[in-house]
Amino acid sequence: MAGPNEVLLVRHGETDDNAAARFQGQRDTQLNERGREQSRALARSLRDEGLQALYTSPLQRARATAQIVGDVLGLQATVDERLMEADTGDWSGRLIADVTAAVPDEWERWRRADPTFRFPGGESVAEQAARVSAALADVAGGPLPALVVTHGGSIRAIGALARPAGGRIGNCALFRLPAVSAAASRRT
Repeated sequence: MAGPNEVLLVRHGETDDNAAARFQGQRDTQLNERGREQSRALARSLRDEGLQALYTSPLQRARATAQIVGDVLGLQATVDERLMEADTGDWSGRLIADVTAAVPDEWERWRRADPTFRFPGGESVAEQAARVSAALADVAGGPLPALVVTHGGSIRAIGALARPAGGRIGNCALFRLPAVSAAASRRT
């Protein structure tokens, strides 16, 4: 069961772009069948968490994940634009392998969530972290425990977890963030 002051973060279910290892950014891609199954499994695993609120990014892949979870838990998702994935600019739609081959230093800076990194033609990690942190501070001020359906880059940008091997955050991976941390992140 989630603690009374917890915010649970989850990355959306899989899309065809995820399966192809392609940067999505703010491209509005949909869940594939595996992503829908991942979302159903997530919903089942959350039944005993006592969640009181559900928030989601407006992108279809996050909204669909939140809808599946909300249907099982009897919660209506609140959409918050600030929870969106980064604007990945010129990297949007590109294969990760192509980016790592072409600009390995920039890839590594993004993977480490270097706050000074900016996607060419897009947003910086610091800008993404600021907007996501502000959203989480507002979530922390509402009914808790709460679930936030967002994106791997958003979770990475706020430093909510130890960096996973290879910097990859799996689809429907769940992370627990004490609400105090969510509220404090707004001040940083």
